[in-house]
Amino acid sequence: MVKIRLKRTGKRNEPHYRLCVMDSREERDGRSIEDVGYYNPAAKTLEQKLSVKKERVEHWLKVGAQMTKKVEVLLKKAGISKK
Repeated sequence: MVKIRLKRTGKRNEPHYRLCVMDSREERDGRSIEDVGYYNPAAKTLEQKLSVKKERVEHWLKVGAQMTKKVEVLLKKAGISKK
């Protein structure tokens, strides 16, 4: 199954995350099919915290990709919902 989930990057105690389309059997930081955005929890504003390629996320949702719970919450903040 293909999932849209977070991949951790950044330094120790300063995490940054990429929103990636991955096979569900891959490790958390494993090989991704496509990067569709990023999430920086330490940033001050929502524009700095979250950046999403909306058309690519909608494409992957249309072809059957599933979102993790955290990604679903982040995408709701970005204005993208599961239809």
